[in-house]
Amino acid sequence: MKKVLVLFAHPSFNRSVANKALLATLRQMEGVTIHDLYQQYPSMFIDPAREQRLLREHDIIVFQHPFYWYSSPAILKEWMDQVLEYGFAFGPEGRALHGKLLLSVITTGGSRESYDPHGHNRHPITDYLLPFKQSAWLCGMHWLPPFVVYAYHSLSDGEHLPVVTRQLRQLLLALQEDRLTLAQCQQAHTLTDLLEVL
Repeated sequence: MKKVLVLFAHPSFNRSVANKALLATLRQMEGVTIHDLYQQYPSMFIDPAREQRLLREHDIIVFQHPFYWYSSPAILKEWMDQVLEYGFAFGPEGRALHGKLLLSVITTGGSRESYDPHGHNRHPITDYLLPFKQSAWLCGMHWLPPFVVYAYHSLSDGEHLPVVTRQLRQLLLALQEDRLTLAQCQQAHTLTDLLEVL
């Protein structure tokens, strides 16, 4: 079974509803390591050697975070700047991440319809994730479509949140057990599009 590293970045975790629920589900899964970046590095001073060891030990890397200003919270960008070094993650000798899978698990206040050429945000959400996709490519990783929780503020604990958390668990487990192929993933717009093939 593939090992999953969840790099979790949420500066206001106390106020989170959707991310708390997603994280609680992930904590119960076998072979999943939760790594809360704001908890580990409250002053934002990242330990690159420690982070690189964690990356080497896992097969699937997950960036989990709220979608802030069409990107991630600041600590994840700092993590990328400090950890994905030349000679480790890219360059002629930088092959440590080759073949690993990378995906984003994100929550956003906007609806699915708002991330449309005719919607409020004018582009599909995957357009805004292009820097992460390109970073994966540069590091020799396989970028997977994101798992997106739209309109998180309208989710009800009693109804939709359990459905969303079950979907994430189901999809991650399928990736761990190789029941989803890379080709299937790369043809999908978001990871949830693949639920019907499981």
